[in-house]
Amino acid sequence: MSPNHARTSRVALTMPRTPDPLWEYEPGAFFFTSPARTLLARGVHREVPGPGAAGLPDRVAAALREAEEAGLVHPLVVGAIPFRDDRPARLLVPAEVRWTDAPAGSQAVPEPVRGIFTELGPVPDPGDYMRGVEKALDKLTAGELKKIVLARALDVTLGRPVDVRQVLRNLVRRDPQAYGYAVDLPSRTAAPRTLLGASPELLVSRSGRRIATNPLAGSAPRDPDPAADRERARALLASDKDLREHALVIENVVEALRPYCRELSVPAGPSLLSTASMWHLSTRITGVLDDPAVTSLELATVLHPTPAVCGTPAGAARRAIEEIEPFDRGLYAGLVGWCDATGDGEWVVTIRCAEVADHRLRLFAGAGIVAGSVPETELAETTAKFRTMLRAVGLDHDR
Repeated sequence: MSPNHARTSRVALTMPRTPDPLWEYEPGAFFFTSPARTLLARGVHREVPGPGAAGLPDRVAAALREAEEAGLVHPLVVGAIPFRDDRPARLLVPAEVRWTDAPAGSQAVPEPVRGIFTELGPVPDPGDYMRGVEKALDKLTAGELKKIVLARALDVTLGRPVDVRQVLRNLVRRDPQAYGYAVDLPSRTAAPRTLLGASPELLVSRSGRRIATNPLAGSAPRDPDPAADRERARALLASDKDLREHALVIENVVEALRPYCRELSVPAGPSLLSTASMWHLSTRITGVLDDPAVTSLELATVLHPTPAVCGTPAGAARRAIEEIEPFDRGLYAGLVGWCDATGDGEWVVTIRCAEVADHRLRLFAGAGIVAGSVPETELAETTAKFRTMLRAVGLDHDR
């Protein structure tokens, strides 16, 4: 958020202030929380028109200009952009917005209710996923790819409708340093359809000329035993395979950002970032824009998709993903966030997420494949990543 707007409402109509917007969230609204601030938006002033990614920053800028002309104060665009650039985005100018200058989740919330499931369906099944990893390794050996990220989905059917509010609260409370989000999605039925998640990965933020990005690549599951957990973290930080995977991502991100920045600060090596379920190799990169007219959304579309969710070279990785993965990623591995009329904003990678409708959820998780990857290990990584959402609905199953 722009420092000049830190305590001003974004639109003419604001909601009553309460201690924590997380408590006020209802399905149909947009919710986004970072370690520094929380945004709750309701209603639709207008949707951003047009399918696909082509010309998206221009369409967003036009929507924001129209909102200002209509009398909205400090309007912004919120929503989600899909992994594939030929799929429609879900972006809109909300009618009501409220900010708080603190992360959500400080208010006590009830413990999660145990989920009663009737069905768990992995897509593809574990054996087919490992065979997909083997296909990817063949492409790496042939020199077609340097890295590819292969994902799988998990369809969960519960015995009762999903309490979207409680799942979001559980996600935010369990990972308070993550970027929790909820995006209302179009639905063909009367039941609301919602994208929920808690992403650990900042794609890009912009405040004035200052930008930041925090790519993650290279992961290991957490261990409930503190000593074993510390050993897993130490092993990850020393892993040749994971360090190579991480370096590919950082090289790509720096190459994409450098033309836009007069200053760019890149740490010499990664550090460790933890969530409730995973350890990640993390590099926080900061910079100063050369041209202040470049918006956070423009930078996000330049970076997307990073090798952290796609692979490299990007074109070859995209084609291999379409060939190997037996489902459409939709909004998974895309980006979610906000951008205001000044160009400030925050966009995070849409991971650790699920699409929720009535009593059904579709969860997503992926793993980065490079030379030296082992199919069983990559399967275990996706299984561990599912736990973020499974625990939020009261389930924890190794599928």
